[in-house]
Amino acid sequence: MDAQQTVHMNPGEGETSYARNSTFQSAEQMRMKPQIEEAIMKLCGNSTPLPRSMVIADLGCSCGPSALSLVSAAVDAIHHQCLELQQPPPELSLLLNDLPSNDFNTTVKHLVAFQERKNMDRGEHGSSPFVVASIVPGSFYGRLFTTGSVHLVLSSNSLHWLSEVPEDLLKNGIPMYHSDEQLWRKTRPVVLDAYARQFRKDLLLFLESRAQEMVPGGRLIVSLTGTQSPASASDGSAQQTWEFIARILDDMASRGVLDKEKLKAFYIPLYAPSEKEVKEIIEEQGSFSIYELQVHDSMAGVNKAVISPKMIAYGLRAAFEPIIQDHFGSSRELMDEFISTAEKLISQALSQNELAKNPRVFLALSLERQS
Repeated sequence: MDAQQTVHMNPGEGETSYARNSTFQSAEQMRMKPQIEEAIMKLCGNSTPLPRSMVIADLGCSCGPSALSLVSAAVDAIHHQCLELQQPPPELSLLLNDLPSNDFNTTVKHLVAFQERKNMDRGEHGSSPFVVASIVPGSFYGRLFTTGSVHLVLSSNSLHWLSEVPEDLLKNGIPMYHSDEQLWRKTRPVVLDAYARQFRKDLLLFLESRAQEMVPGGRLIVSLTGTQSPASASDGSAQQTWEFIARILDDMASRGVLDKEKLKAFYIPLYAPSEKEVKEIIEEQGSFSIYELQVHDSMAGVNKAVISPKMIAYGLRAAFEPIIQDHFGSSRELMDEFISTAEKLISQALSQNELAKNPRVFLALSLERQS
C-alpha cells in the first residue's frame, strides 16, 4: 500500500465529503487559535521593526473550507498585532501543503476567494497584510521549503498519519487486528510497539525537516490525535482509532460482506501517541523547545445535540473511505454497509460508556525553533 496515494480525506463537498463531516477536527482548529495568537504576538513583538515579509505554512491542510482555518487565524492575528504596535504589516506568503492525492481543486477554490477577500480588505483599510498563497504538494516527512525561510508552521489533524505501515508487521505477516480476544491480547503489544516505533521515526523526520526550514525563533503549532491511558487497561494503553475501524470491518467480514483473507492483510497507517511519547521524541530531536503542550477533550466545543452514531459514522467514512476502497475495491454498497455497521457499534459503545473508558483527545503543542 502506497500511503501517499491512499491517505487522503474524501474529496468534494458532497454528503460523504470531509468538508461536510469534520466537526471534531474543525472544533480542534478553533481550540488552537489562542496558541496561534500567542505565537504571532511573540514573533511580532520580538522584532522591531517587523520583517517586510513572513512565511506561514499549513502542513496537511486537507480540503474544503477548514483547509484555511489555521492560516486565516494567523493572518487575522498579524493584522491585530500590527494595529496594536502601530506598524505596517508584513507581506505574507501562505503555503498550503498536503499529499499529492489530496483534493486540491476544492482547496484552491476556497483559497482564491480567501486571498481576494484579504487583499480587498487591504485596499479598503490599508493596514491589512498583502497575501500571496501557494499550494505545495508532498509529504511533510521530508523537506518541503527552502532553508531558514518559514516563520510559522501550523498543522492540525495530520501528524497521527504515518508515512507507511510499520515494516515489521508486513514483513512478519502480523495482522493489524485479531477478532479472537485471547489471541489479540497476546499480539496487541507487538502491534502497538511496531506502530509506536514507526511514529517515532516519522516524527523525528518531521522535526528535523522543519528545523532546517524555519527561521531561528520560528514557531511550530501542531495538534494531533492522542490517547490517554486508563488505569484499567491491561496493557496500559488506550484503544487506537484503527482498532475501532478494524472491529467494524471484522463485523462486516463475519457476515460475508468483506473477504476475511483480505482483511488480514489490511493495515491503517495511523497512530495516536501519548503525551509522554511526544515529549520524549521532541526532546530527543533537540531542535525545538516546548513552549506549551495542552491536552484537549475532543468533545469540547462541539454541540452535543449534533453528536449521534450517524454523525460519528459519517466522520469515519470521510476519513477512511479512500484507504478502505483502495484495499477492498471501490463499491458504494461496501461503504453503505460500513456506515450501518459503524452506527451499530457506535451505539453499543455509547450505551456501554466505552468512549469514556477510551477517551479521544488531541495533543496541541506550541514549539519554538531554538537559535
